[in-house]
Amino acid sequence: MTGFGKATIELAGRKIIVEVKSLNSKQMDISMRVPSIYREKELELRNLISSRLERGKVDVTVTREASGADDGVKLNIEALATYKRQIEAASDALGIDTPADWFTILMRFPDVIHADTTPELAGEESAALMSAASDAADALMAYRRVEGEKLEEFFATRIERIACLLDSVEPFEMERVDKIRSRITDGLAKISVAEYDRGRLEQEMIFYIEKLDVNEEKQRLSQHLSYFLETMAAAPGQGKKLGFIAQEMGREINTLGSKSNHAEMQRIVVRMKDELEQIKEQILNVM
Repeated sequence: MTGFGKATIELAGRKIIVEVKSLNSKQMDISMRVPSIYREKELELRNLISSRLERGKVDVTVTREASGADDGVKLNIEALATYKRQIEAASDALGIDTPADWFTILMRFPDVIHADTTPELAGEESAALMSAASDAADALMAYRRVEGEKLEEFFATRIERIACLLDSVEPFEMERVDKIRSRITDGLAKISVAEYDRGRLEQEMIFYIEKLDVNEEKQRLSQHLSYFLETMAAAPGQGKKLGFIAQEMGREINTLGSKSNHAEMQRIVVRMKDELEQIKEQILNVM
């Protein structure tokens, strides 16, 4: 969801600059800074930006610059003349010399510069503002698409690594069962007791080994991996859904780890968790 877009449109004597920046957020959160002349267009700007960007923490900055000689700032000639006459009268009354540098003195007085701070917004400038906002939103979306392509490749690589790690679990499963069986029987052989029901022992051992069976977890995790890729290839705006799938993948990997009871399998699970954690961090950047 991160991105940046900028657009500039020039009119006669005016330049309109719109900058749009977005960061990760679960909802649409727009913050706007616009000149006072554009206040009446703020709601329309919000609607345009929200319809194009869908969600994210969005900062919109609109700048209005003068590009011609008439920038709306003028000297107040009448005020300057009034101040000059009053200084000359004070000079005569007090018997002191008039200033040698009139402008240095006169420009210190209030209201000698007049600025048009609240001009009316013309229809042409209003249309230019919305056009610039639209172009800036397009630029931000183009930025997001480039980042999205990089993320898609990143996710596909991590999913493939998890799938390969999942396949590498299989050789250790039967080895694990044999070790569990040997550990139990060896332990019983060391106990000085009369006799025990070998049939019942076999039943209990089967029940114990079945509790450690990870076939269901492997199957569900494999399905989640495929579903993640399918969702990523579907229509845009699937970030939240990918997050939910990643959570389900995490549950299966955790269960696989708790049932593994084998050092090498646990190392594989740790590596899968590392790959999944990288996926979860980057999902925050997905729409």
